[in-house]
Amino acid sequence: MATSTKNDANPNAGNPFAELSKMYEQFKVPGLDLSTIADARRKDVEALVQANKAVYDGMQALAAKQTEMFRQAMVDIQGAVGTAGTNPAAQTELARKAYEKALADMKELAEIARQSQAEAMASISERATQNLQEIRDMVKKQTG
Repeated sequence: MATSTKNDANPNAGNPFAELSKMYEQFKVPGLDLSTIADARRKDVEALVQANKAVYDGMQALAAKQTEMFRQAMVDIQGAVGTAGTNPAAQTELARKAYEKALADMKELAEIARQSQAEAMASISERATQNLQEIRDMVKKQTG
């Protein structure tokens, strides 16, 4: 008969914040709300997860765009081989178009990366602002 290694009786099994809250309760410090501190750290981790997700999504978008660019470049090269032939003017025009397309593609990749970083920083900045407000509230509670 197989037994489960997971503690099925404990609904908080695997939740580090529940365990941390229990540990904090053992050390009651006057004027310090340890459950609030544990909740704040949980929110910090959630903000980091959100930032990492934004970065991961951005990396996926970059990879997909690069793949599409490579595929399109191969199609363009195949078409250009037959069209330009030995005509120098046609070859020059193809090179100019390829250069312009490469610049536009690099600009688009840079914009995808910038957007990904902006989203990641926004979630971290938002959490930092919340942290400051939580600290102000705790100080106000202790002095008032």
